[in-house]
Amino acid sequence: MRVLIQMRPERDLVEAVVNPQLTATADDVAGRLSGIELDQSFTPVAVPRPVPTMTDGDPLSLDQPLRFSMAPQDATVLVRGEIHDYDTADRIAMLSLAHPEIVGISADPVIEGVPTCGGDSPVGDWQDVRDLLAELGADNLDGSGVALAITDTGINTQHLSDELDRPIKVDAARSWNPPGVTGQPGKFPVNHGTMCAFDALIAAPKATLLDIPVLLSRRPGPTVMSGLLSDAVAAYSHLLGVLGAMPEDKRALVVSNSWGSFSPRWDFPPGHPGNYSDNRAHPFNLMVTALEAAGADILFAAGNCGRDCPDGRCEFTSRPICGANSHPRVLSIGGVDTRGDRVGYSSQGPGRLSSDKPDICAYTHFEGSHAFGAHAPDSGTSAACPVAAGVVAAIRTHWPVSAIKPAELRTLLRRTADDLGTAGFDFDTGFGVVNPSAIMDALRRRQKNGHRSRSRR
Repeated sequence: MRVLIQMRPERDLVEAVVNPQLTATADDVAGRLSGIELDQSFTPVAVPRPVPTMTDGDPLSLDQPLRFSMAPQDATVLVRGEIHDYDTADRIAMLSLAHPEIVGISADPVIEGVPTCGGDSPVGDWQDVRDLLAELGADNLDGSGVALAITDTGINTQHLSDELDRPIKVDAARSWNPPGVTGQPGKFPVNHGTMCAFDALIAAPKATLLDIPVLLSRRPGPTVMSGLLSDAVAAYSHLLGVLGAMPEDKRALVVSNSWGSFSPRWDFPPGHPGNYSDNRAHPFNLMVTALEAAGADILFAAGNCGRDCPDGRCEFTSRPICGANSHPRVLSIGGVDTRGDRVGYSSQGPGRLSSDKPDICAYTHFEGSHAFGAHAPDSGTSAACPVAAGVVAAIRTHWPVSAIKPAELRTLLRRTADDLGTAGFDFDTGFGVVNPSAIMDALRRRQKNGHRSRSRR
């Protein structure tokens, strides 16, 4: 079983991991751990410690205002490896006794992209989606100056340029590759990530793309979209650095994630301290919290395990919106077609980390990127998520984090959504479909009431 080992080594080693000018290897951090084969290709990652902002705060609770400390006395360090399956439970117990510097051992589940399970014809095309979101463009909200990270299988800018008939650029300096992936940002084969980038650009055509191919881990897997959650931990650590380098008054980073975990077979059971699917304290879920607290807008696909048409890989017998896809500090995105009808594969709540999921829906199952063929639709909540991420990036054009915090923006998107089904929130479509007209009305009222937007131009 693949695992993440969370350790508290000597402070000088923590400093070497935190400092981008220094280097530390898995052997430096962990040395020899009996029964674990360390992955030497994985660069150790520092995990910030959540610290209550109030002096009387509960140090063990995540349900309170927090700051995240990378100080050497606070941060822990992750390495990854593999434990023999035949004695996993005993080995974990013995390791913790033999190595007191081990803070925890967590699951490193396989993660995969979430294309649709069906092959139905598209409903409308990307121009229809653009028209449905047109009010953003009418107010010159086009994503200019906003960093939009596509965490997926990599982006092919030439394909995007050909489809959109204009140059498309990726910010190579702020992009990131997992260990062993040598492709150049913007030059990966046309696949799922290229579709996601195309769909994000519908509402935010001038956003700056960051290519974060977390699903291209060098590991055997059933599909091209198989990766390891540990690479997402490392990617989010990189994005923390990207966000921290932005001027505070113009900070804007939107992260689109069209992937998730499909099977509990790759995870520890619920209640185990290393579980991912149901555990907000898992290292990746903590990194999501830390990145959002620093000012990032994070969106995850709700998944394609809807009762009407579940993806064949869905192995959760109930509550398939799990792990970070159900995190309380992200927007979990379900799917509707361009007519506003929920697509049958869109996963229903309740979520596992936060019950009220999905948050909202966005458009999917339309003809768009042609990443999978001339007439294949951009589909699944894989497409809905970047469409919604493009809407968020468009808003950030004039409304950076200094003007609207991520939590405030999530609330605005929920309150302005076009309600579907039963009145108010429901587990099929959340609060409803993203509604640019209502969003713009709310932003104009906010500006009129003294909350100033700040141009990024």
